[in-house]
Amino acid sequence: MIRVLNAYFPTRTLLLGVSEAFLIIFGFVASTIARLGMNEATLKLDYQGGLLRVFVVAAVFIVCMYYFDLYDSFVFSNEREVLTRLVQVFGTVCILMAVLYYMFPPLQLGRGIFLIGFAFAALLLVAWRKLFLVVNAMPRFAERALILGDGLLAESLVKELESRPELGIRVAGQLKGVANGNGHLAQVSSEAQIESVLESFSPFKPSRIIVALSERRGQMPVAALLQMKSHGVKIYDGAEVYEAVTGKVPVESLRLSWLLFSSGFRLSRLLLLFQRLISLIASTIGLLLCLPLIPFIVLGIRLTSPGPILFRQERVGLGGKIFECYKFRTMRVGAEVETGPTWAGKDDPRVTPFGRFLRRSRLDEIPQLWNVLKGDMNLVGPRPERPEFMDWLKSEIVHYDLRHTVRPGLTGWAQIRYRYGSSLEDTKEKLCYDLFYIKNMSAGLDLLVLFHTMKIVLLGRGAR
Repeated sequence: MIRVLNAYFPTRTLLLGVSEAFLIIFGFVASTIARLGMNEATLKLDYQGGLLRVFVVAAVFIVCMYYFDLYDSFVFSNEREVLTRLVQVFGTVCILMAVLYYMFPPLQLGRGIFLIGFAFAALLLVAWRKLFLVVNAMPRFAERALILGDGLLAESLVKELESRPELGIRVAGQLKGVANGNGHLAQVSSEAQIESVLESFSPFKPSRIIVALSERRGQMPVAALLQMKSHGVKIYDGAEVYEAVTGKVPVESLRLSWLLFSSGFRLSRLLLLFQRLISLIASTIGLLLCLPLIPFIVLGIRLTSPGPILFRQERVGLGGKIFECYKFRTMRVGAEVETGPTWAGKDDPRVTPFGRFLRRSRLDEIPQLWNVLKGDMNLVGPRPERPEFMDWLKSEIVHYDLRHTVRPGLTGWAQIRYRYGSSLEDTKEKLCYDLFYIKNMSAGLDLLVLFHTMKIVLLGRGAR
């Protein structure tokens, strides 16, 4: 895994993206040479800005491939899905480049060069993806990992690693514990005991050992692990591997010592100032840009449902402070009179037809930009919860209060990585992502969240 913008990405995924960018560039450079000949092509690429235009086309290709999930794990191993999405990418690229060339004519490569280059790039991408799928599935090119431990963390690691071939890690086996010479699980130090532990490791021939013991005191074979490390075997902490692989913190199997002594969970004044400044600028610009839409939204709400335009609801913010959150109303008036406070469900009957459109397009959240401007919220952070649920959630979910150590956000890491939550289990899962964000909070991670949020909004995903 490679860490970029305080988030973790599989090395193979990043290499795939970089290699595909080079293939697209190569395809369009080759088309320029095929169309103009070597001398004129060199002149066009080097002195007439041709290479910059090629880079623009490559950037549009890569962004479209990212937006069509071609770098996500659930697409990697499905050849049919990859080919279907590539076709969608090719069509989208054609439309976007046509619009871009219409708006900025100097960026045009020339009709012949673009058509030939597009054909070259399409063939190269399809062939390279097929080759990548074959190589990625080969066990010989994956590291052999031994999971040492039992419990939720170890089981989750086995499941994640086995379902993610792009990680380049193959689970060679799992040892739930290591017995010493007396038949008990313990930290061992004598030569005979170390040899016994090493013999239990050797059948798996691991290139890395991931320690995911639910209880380490007196049970972790430190001396044997040190000897394995001295022979080139990589030793990893299970919680850190889980965090890197999944993008979330394993709350239910988390040791308090790891939470206390791990890197992260540091909020610098400079970062907080940056977040507040960006939130102020973005919310001001967002409100100004949305002003032309507001009369139509107001009219739509008035014509389709009686009641107020704005929906006001108390939410829990920074430090547990209660604030009033604003949205355009999407449900009928008195939606909770019979049920009491409850989360919105899928195809919720309380949502009005126009409200469903507002939710799907995220236009109902425009008034929350006022909350951001006021300082109740930031652009990025954990979504604020209703105070009616707080006592219950704190009693059911360990470390839930940690969400309130940072300002809540209009969007967040949990929102882009997990579906809309409408149950206790969903809330537990989203807390794992929220804690990852709080632990790794940075300007770069905020920018990554905002970039991915644009993808979700444009594609209309995750709304209820």
